[in-house]
Amino acid sequence: MKIAKFEGITSWWKGLSPTLLMAVPATVIYYTFYDQLKVTLGFKSQQTNFLAPAIAGSISRTVAVACVTPLELLRTKIQSQQHYRYHQLWRVIHASIHNDGLLSLWRGLFPTLLRDVPFSVFYWISYEFLKHEMGSLQHFHNSQLVPLIAGAISGATAALVTNPLDVVKTHIQVSLGTRRLSLLEVVRDVVSEHGISGLYTGLVPRIAKIAPACAIMISTYESFKIYFTEKNREKTLQ
Repeated sequence: MKIAKFEGITSWWKGLSPTLLMAVPATVIYYTFYDQLKVTLGFKSQQTNFLAPAIAGSISRTVAVACVTPLELLRTKIQSQQHYRYHQLWRVIHASIHNDGLLSLWRGLFPTLLRDVPFSVFYWISYEFLKHEMGSLQHFHNSQLVPLIAGAISGATAALVTNPLDVVKTHIQVSLGTRRLSLLEVVRDVVSEHGISGLYTGLVPRIAKIAPACAIMISTYESFKIYFTEKNREKTLQ
């Protein structure tokens, strides 16, 4: 409410453009790699699987994150308290490249992987397990509610477990162009200033965002996958 009052309601969508620019290619890479890898690793849809989703999720997330980290860094700076405008961001990025080299655009890659890879492992193991167990129940047999519910629960659980890593990642990326902090330095600063609870800053809004986002994303993905599978089958039979 304070954000809407002092900055206007449109500030809720601050950073939307770079977020979309980051989310679309990241999702394409992520889901495509995951679906192909899990099958290659021996995933069986009618069985309980743990290892294949964990490995496929971690590898696919690593590839996706590496591709979009510079865009994630841009989005973080736009949404930071320093109120960077778009034209100012290019100056910050140019200064960072000039002072620290091109690889500075991937600053925060390690903490991002440290957050996103465990998130993916927890998410996909939970999702595939819940999808299998719920799908075996007569009430949920072939129901489109299965991916919706399983996605929301899995997303919320993974967000809870990995929230401290998200706090660390954000602090490192916001420091771009100001000061350079290591992973341990960020953890020490957060804990010394806010206590252990500081590592769970933003947990409620993060879960409030991730749970429905995961539910919508995976249920939409599964629905279109079924739709196009049927279309391809029809073409094959013609």
